[in-house]
Amino acid sequence: MNSKTEDMIDTPVFHTIDIARFRRAFASADSIGIGNDFCIVDMKYDKCLEVLTHPCRLNAYLAFFCISGRLRLNVNMTEFEVRENTLFINIPGDIMHVAYIEEGQKDRLRFVVVAASKAYLSGVHVDIDRLFSEGMRLIDNPCSELMPQEKETAASYLELAHRLLTSAMPYKRECIGQLLSSVFYFAAGIYSRNRGSAHHCPAAGTTARCRTAFDSFLKLVARHHTVHRDISFYAGEMCMSTKYLSKLVKKATGRTAADWIDSYVITEAKNMLRYSDMSIKEIIEALHFSDQSSFTKFFRKRTGQTPRQYRIGPRSGTSA
Repeated sequence: MNSKTEDMIDTPVFHTIDIARFRRAFASADSIGIGNDFCIVDMKYDKCLEVLTHPCRLNAYLAFFCISGRLRLNVNMTEFEVRENTLFINIPGDIMHVAYIEEGQKDRLRFVVVAASKAYLSGVHVDIDRLFSEGMRLIDNPCSELMPQEKETAASYLELAHRLLTSAMPYKRECIGQLLSSVFYFAAGIYSRNRGSAHHCPAAGTTARCRTAFDSFLKLVARHHTVHRDISFYAGEMCMSTKYLSKLVKKATGRTAADWIDSYVITEAKNMLRYSDMSIKEIIEALHFSDQSSFTKFFRKRTGQTPRQYRIGPRSGTSA
């Protein structure tokens, strides 16, 4: 396997939502922050959740604290159930959306989101990549359940951050930066202890070999799906036959390799259609389709809509 299988966080991106736009999307929620560097958003279920019901790529580190209720989040084509008293970490470059919220959970749903830009965290010398890579793989394990004492500590952090952000004290940005550094080390400690409570299970009969191969395959797809939609390319990168790669992916996930590739392309297309100012022609070129007809056929077959219908369609709902 060659050096192209680098971490997904380095994946080239086409369109991302920054913290400022994220805050504007939740204008009706209780939101405080520092420009495009940092914010805390207290969310409940309402129409502003629309921004998360379509695939989006956020250019920030996000920590979701689920206070009450339950929902399912889809991150990089894998679905996780987030329950009350859990912490969910999302890293820059991940493609995510709210996959489903039960009707009976809507009134109960509440979660607090802490968002910080890469530049801001780098400025306070927090190496998140290293912090969460030492035995804690967020690609498999983005959720962790909070123990009662940890829940109280998290609440104290949030209360202190709120006080600092609403104060007129000098050096506010520096104070928040140091507090944020502590918050992420606190979160890393939870992950190290708990190793995840996200309800995501590999397919039955999955072996370590299958899972390792699938992880490598998915990293490659995340990097190259805008150019390569053929399984043979990924098999070549992994130095194995197309048939063997297909077998390993199917055994690890219950889904075909082609399905994973197509899912990434569709999600990328949805992200561009919904959140970018790119024309459909520009999107077709960015995704390396030969013409509008082939792109429309590909998109409609997998979504039931044309790209134009998806772009101008309703912007609310709880499923994707």
